[in-house]
Amino acid sequence: MSDPEVSRKRLGLSQAEFSQRIDVPLDTIRNWEQGKRCPTGAAKALLKVLNKAPEAALAALD
Repeated sequence: MSDPEVSRKRLGLSQAEFSQRIDVPLDTIRNWEQGKRCPTGAAKALLKVLNKAPEAALAALD
């Protein structure tokens, strides 16, 4: 699963916080969650990692 909203909520982050943590523009996060766009490539892979190992993924991004 690579649903960005599920990933974000699982981490307990707002859209703005999630945007900053994964270094993706806030508008992109909003578009993903509203179904206007879908994550692809590296973003899709990152969301999968966030679902499987959120602490490790966030630590790697810091």
